Amino acid sequence: MNKSSLYKADTTGVTWVKSTFSADQHGCCVELARIPGGVAMRDSKDIARPALCYTRDELAAFIAGVKAGEFDHFL
Repeated sequence: MNKSSLYKADTTGVTWVKSTFSADQHGCCVELARIPGGVAMRDSKDIARPALCYTRDELAAFIAGVKAGEFDHFL
C-alpha cells in the first residue's frame, strides 16, 4: 500500500486500543488501531477528527527515535 492510500484509510469499525499505562482521567489518551498497511492514531478526547496514519516502518522509526533520546530536546 502506498502512503497516499494509507492517508485515505477507512477507520470505521477498527478496534482502537490505548496503553494500559494510560490514566483514564478525562479521556486524555492516544489510541492506536491496525489498518491495512499501517497504524492509525487518534486523540481519544476528539475522536471525530481524522486519524493520523503511518506505515509500520514509520512508527517503528519513531519508537526507535524515542528510545534513543532523539526527541529529548523538546522537554
